[in-house]
Parts: sequence; structure tokens; C-alpha cells
Amino acid sequence: MIEICAVGGYGEVGKNMTAVKIDDEVVIFDMGLHMQNYVKYTEEELGEFVKINVADLRRVKAIPDDSSIRDWRSKVLAIIPSHAHLDHIGAIPYLAGNYDADIICTPFTAAVINSILRDEKIHLPNKIISLPANETYVLSDNIKVEFVHMTHSIPGTVMVVLHTKHGVVLYATDFKFDNNPVIGAKPNYNRLKQLGDKGITVALVDSLYAQEDIKTPSELVARELLKDAMLGFDSRGKAVIVTTFSSHIARLKSIIDFGRQLNRKIVFLGRSLAKYCYAAEDVGIYHFSKEVEIVKFGKHIKSRLREIEKKGREKFLLVVTGHQGEPKSTLSKMANRILPFHFKSGDHVIFSCKVIPADVNRRQRKVLDRQLTALGVRIFKDIHVSGHAARQDMREFLELTRPCHVIPVHSDKETVNAFVELAKVCGYEEGKSVHKVFNNQRLKV
Repeated sequence: MIEICAVGGYGEVGKNMTAVKIDDEVVIFDMGLHMQNYVKYTEEELGEFVKINVADLRRVKAIPDDSSIRDWRSKVLAIIPSHAHLDHIGAIPYLAGNYDADIICTPFTAAVINSILRDEKIHLPNKIISLPANETYVLSDNIKVEFVHMTHSIPGTVMVVLHTKHGVVLYATDFKFDNNPVIGAKPNYNRLKQLGDKGITVALVDSLYAQEDIKTPSELVARELLKDAMLGFDSRGKAVIVTTFSSHIARLKSIIDFGRQLNRKIVFLGRSLAKYCYAAEDVGIYHFSKEVEIVKFGKHIKSRLREIEKKGREKFLLVVTGHQGEPKSTLSKMANRILPFHFKSGDHVIFSCKVIPADVNRRQRKVLDRQLTALGVRIFKDIHVSGHAARQDMREFLELTRPCHVIPVHSDKETVNAFVELAKVCGYEEGKSVHKVFNNQRLKV
């Protein structure tokens, strides 16, 4: 018998955590943060240490409520994050120690987890096991885990496959079908088709953009948009600042490539940028330190910006944290003159991102955009493509893998409904083969 418990990320965006029970053994997929609630609680940026209280994180709903699987706790064999975004791994430091289970993930994801543990001075009793994409690992006599390489907006993303005597469970969250990735290989379509031909009992599928009736563009498209924004306008004598997702290693590589063409010294400013860049170096994905200067902590950022102002802003390309307008991010502190950098009329600020659709992000970005506009800054917005599948990618996934049962994950209730409607077009029947599951509910298949 396969039984699935929706712990977090079902009917909401964030706090991703799923438990799958195979007879008397349990595997957990992901342990993520609800980012808006977490940031609101901690208000941490630029290296300032905040003592995290786990009970408070539960109270403010920043981490999953795993009490829904309290009766399964002793049965957990492994915790398997699909990739290294914080809404999928960020709760591991606070929850994983409650389970006598190894953490199994790709090398890049392992490097990010270890970096977080070092920064937060947290010791976990769990062993962290690195498993490369397209490899398998035997969990028990009855369960084998397989990682299938997938493209997303961060390296080391995989679809997780559980091979059991009751059939295959496929965890397919946070993916896109990118046939022209800037870093890494295309998705492993062949293996997905092989699994579909063999037969997949149940698939849990990223449905965040089920309402967007498009195919998500390749990262190569974002690279060209970025090239136009960085090289297509005269920035001589002006400051050029770029902000993007710190975990987007491919995007950061593109920024470096075009920064070299501007003949500027490239400086990365911010703690989260340092965390992901050093993780990429640890596993040999890209050696940022050979290409750019990385400044991690607040006091060092302050002194470096002071030097940059003296030497001449036109000589530098600054890549900073703060793409969502977070009040304590580097970019917001620059705009507020908390940091010793003074924007001038005509300076360029490039947002290589979209505003994450949450009220707090919209408010924060509106404030930051207003501040920059008042200073005469030229703002380039939405230089970005998503890392998530849209409706046509989801349809392609269903037709390629043909799972017997499908469950939408990582989405609010409105997009759950949109995914169900798509599945019905593909021949699934609501309540029988496509299932709406929400937090704390269980489903047997």
C-alpha cells in the first residue's frame, strides 16, 4: 500500500514537505520554509545573526507542521530534498533532527545545506549523503530511490523516483523543460519515458503556473534579455547594479559574461549570494572566485562600497541582494543611504527577476522602485524567465510519463483547480485518478 501525507505546500506556495508511506516504511520529500513568514520573523540579512526559535517558526507558520505524521516518525528512512531552494530545504536545520534518517540529495544541494548549517551554527545528527543525478540508492530491501536530472532555476535539481513493490512514486516538483540551458544538460527525457513505459503509480507534480497557457521559455531567452539590458544602453560614467535570485547560478554566470564585455570589475555583495556561489565552487559547477570579488558580511560590504565610491562607480559592476525589495537587503540599504553609496541620476539598476506574487513582495518592491525613481535611477524590470513549468510543459509531462494517479503540489487552491482541469483534458478523472490534496490530508493509492 502507498499512502501519501501532505505536510506542507498543498494549497499554498512554500513549506514544501511530503511524506510517502510504503507499507511500514516512510520517505520524506523536502522540508521547506514559507519564505515570506520566515523573512518577516527573522528579518535577517547581511550577516546579522538572529537566534532562531523553532517553536516560534511553527507559530508563525514559517516551517511545516509535521505533527500530521507524528505516528510515522519512527518509520522514516530518509529525507530527500529535490533541490536547494529554501522553500524546499530551509526547514531541514530545524526539523530533520527529529527523524533518525539520512538526508539524501544531489552534491550541490548537500553543499548548500552544509553552508546553512555552518552559518547558523547548527549541528544535525543526520548523515548527509550525496547522490548524483541519474544515479540510484538502495534505501531498504523494499525501496530504491533514483534521481532523474531536471532543469530548473538552480543546479542539482532532480525528479525523485521511489521504486517499490507497489509501483513507482515520482516526485516532480519545481521543474521546467529547458532544451537550451545555460549551465548543465537538458532534462533526461529518455528516462522519464522509460519510467512511463514501465508504469508510474503516482506522480506529484509542480502546478504553480497551471493557469499560464504557455511553454516556459528557456534560460537562453533570459540570457538574451539580460544582454540587451546590460549592453544595449550607454552606461559610461554611470553605476550599473544588477540584482537577481542568489541561487540562480546560470543567471549569475550570464551577468559575469556581459560584465566582462562592459570592462568593469565585478563585485558580488550579500550573504546569500556568497552562500550559493561558494556551494557551486565546492562541487565544481562554476568557480566564481576566479571571476568576481565576493563580499559576504555587512561590515565588509560597507567598507567596500566606500572604496568603490572613491575609485569611481563607472569602473564596477555590482551584483547585489534585494530583488524583492527586502528592507534589510543590500540594494534597499543602498537606496536608503544606510550603506555608503549614493545613487545618481542616470544610474542603471537591472532587476533580473519577477516579483514573487505575494502581497509583502509587491509592497516592498513598490517602495524600492519609488525610492530609486525619485533618485533618477533608470530601472530595468522583469529581465527574467521562470524556472517553473507552465501549462504546456505540464501537459507534456503527463503525456510523457502517463502516471496512473496525479497529485498537484506547490500551488495555491486556485492553481490546484487549474491543474485538475488540465489533467481532465489529458484523460484523468477528478477524485479517481487526479486528486486534490491539501495540508494534513492523507491519500492511499
